[in-house]
Amino acid sequence: MPTALIIAAFAFILNLPFGYIRKHARKYSVKWFLCIHIPVPMIIIARITTHTNYFFIPVFILVSIAGQICGGKINLRRTPPC
Repeated sequence: MPTALIIAAFAFILNLPFGYIRKHARKYSVKWFLCIHIPVPMIIIARITTHTNYFFIPVFILVSIAGQICGGKINLRRTPPC
């Protein structure tokens, strides 16, 4: 069980920057598509290398979606151009 929690935290943190980038990309563009799909193989590799049960895959998907949503809500201050 602790391994699943570590992978879930990894999935959430991994998806934060991708959610932020996705938020600023044009919807359904290549950049938008890649921001959603690039983290998936990394999470799959983490699950396979740690021999985590298939039971946790829906949890990892939900946590990844939550990371994408939270990353999209991050509002970094951008300095206006001079």
